[in-house]
Amino acid sequence: MGAAFNKFCMQFCCCCCTDDEDDDDEKQPLLPPDPLEYLNREVQKRRDEEANLWSEPGDSSHTERQDDLVLHTLLQARTKTRMGSTGYRRLSVDIEAMRDTRREVREKWKTILENLGFMAEADSLLTLSAGASHDRMRNAAESRALLHTLHSETSIFNSGEPPPERYLFILDRLLYLDIADDFVAKAKRFFPPREDSDDDTPSLGINLPLLLAKVEALNGAGEEESDGEAGNLSDRS
Repeated sequence: MGAAFNKFCMQFCCCCCTDDEDDDDEKQPLLPPDPLEYLNREVQKRRDEEANLWSEPGDSSHTERQDDLVLHTLLQARTKTRMGSTGYRRLSVDIEAMRDTRREVREKWKTILENLGFMAEADSLLTLSAGASHDRMRNAAESRALLHTLHSETSIFNSGEPPPERYLFILDRLLYLDIADDFVAKAKRFFPPREDSDDDTPSLGINLPLLLAKVEALNGAGEEESDGEAGNLSDRS
């Protein structure tokens, strides 16, 4: 298992050299003009990714999926709101509600990976960067089929919304390590599909259209202190 994971890291995590030796004059410098600023920016990007767990990690605009758009809009609205105000606190509550939903899904995946013996590697296998690209996937079609199976035949995801695209890349990694089928089997066992009677069970689900509409109304108001009319943006059912 350790050898397979090390091979995976060599394939997916290491930088690749190109053969375009004729274009040396067009190559970018190895270091940016201000290395410290660049490193700080990269560290912040990694922290943001770990906190937000974007459904489309390769979408830097965070507009391709509605759930990413809602979270991004909430974050942008909070940056324009005075820290410590009622509006700021309410936005923070809604941001954390969405993050909690995403962390709950990630913890389910981590639980299965650890059960399969990947105690030390689980976090690395579940970590994606903004550079995740479909072009670099080895088994895109099979990964998508497995993602559909997990979405339709287990409760590893929290809602009826399309499953986060980030887990497509993770399944591609699991296929490379030859543990994808075992993972799906464990998911069916640990997180069977919910029965109709479970619909009334409290969950972290959020009404995304309503939340987005209220955030847009909050932005249109222009006054962050007019919090009394904003209401609590979360709609937990």
